[in-house]
Amino acid sequence: MDFRFEQLEIWQDSIKLSSELFDIAEKAEQLKKFRFAEQLNGAVLSISNNIAEGAGASSNREFSRFLSYSRSSIFEVANILVVFELRKIIDKETRVNLHHQLILLSRKIHFFRKKLTQITH
Repeated sequence: MDFRFEQLEIWQDSIKLSSELFDIAEKAEQLKKFRFAEQLNGAVLSISNNIAEGAGASSNREFSRFLSYSRSSIFEVANILVVFELRKIIDKETRVNLHHQLILLSRKIHFFRKKLTQITH
């Protein structure tokens, strides 16, 4: 028996993406960019955490709010990756690839959230 969130494609996608992003944070730590790594780790973890927490909410409206937080964290991660590229922690190809994955995940969350709010009304 699984938790509700474990069955959600958006949560599964966020976990897969998290692994790649945690690897980048570890690279930043190795370069002694500890604050950068900490910021990335927090934002990345927030994506899947908010999906999971929202899935346990008592209403679709509340779940929708958590999905909004998750999307905000995606935007934060995208910004951090731009900084990482500028600071030569990652290369352009890596940032562009991850940027694309973040956009796809953001869209999936957006449409899932839209569906939830339609169920509520």
